[in-house]
Amino acid sequence: MFTIQTTSLSRAEALRRIRLLSGKDLRPLAEQYGVTVWKNGHKNKGWAGQVIEQYLGLPQNSLQAPDFGSWELKVVPLMRAADGTVRVKESMAITMIEPVEVVANAFADSHLYDKLRSMIVVARVIENVEDTSSILHSAAEFDLDNPSIRKQVEEDYEAIRELIRSKGVNTLTGDTGKYVQARTKGSGHGSTSRAFYARALFVAHILNLQKLAWLPRVFVEAEA
Repeated sequence: MFTIQTTSLSRAEALRRIRLLSGKDLRPLAEQYGVTVWKNGHKNKGWAGQVIEQYLGLPQNSLQAPDFGSWELKVVPLMRAADGTVRVKESMAITMIEPVEVVANAFADSHLYDKLRSMIVVARVIENVEDTSSILHSAAEFDLDNPSIRKQVEEDYEAIRELIRSKGVNTLTGDTGKYVQARTKGSGHGSTSRAFYARALFVAHILNLQKLAWLPRVFVEAEA
């Protein structure tokens, strides 16, 4: 499969390319692109996203700016129920929290807004815990253009921002926010890094919003 390294791929073209993978197993592509899934008994949790990035020709980076300059790529896991329907498995990491940046910027000027305002969300089905197979289920566009959704996300951001300002970043827990929460990110319970996450309810909304003909009804797995 031929890919070109690029950082300026239009969202429409990326969506077209990703949809060509619908129904295909991503695990063989991981091997093709040299993306590690397991190493020394530890899973690379971001392997599927790295496969899609390689497929689209995106060089990997850790910048907080959107992946392709004007839009963001996210890959989320789904779980299949006994009746064949699928549900969102977990919340979706959006961007790391830099306390100084959050306190200094209102929502419209934040990294969180930059990430959410123009996205492609790719859904993959987890067939087993070993990820020996993972089928690309669908890909959907999302823009933060629904007034009520944007209002709630902004309120979540401002509530988190106020907690950081008044009590410090270490007081943040996943309890704050209806659609977007702030919680620890990283290995181990002692992690102090925090990130913004879209709750599973919000992820399910993003996927269902598109009303794709081949997208089965999505159920949300209860969050802890």
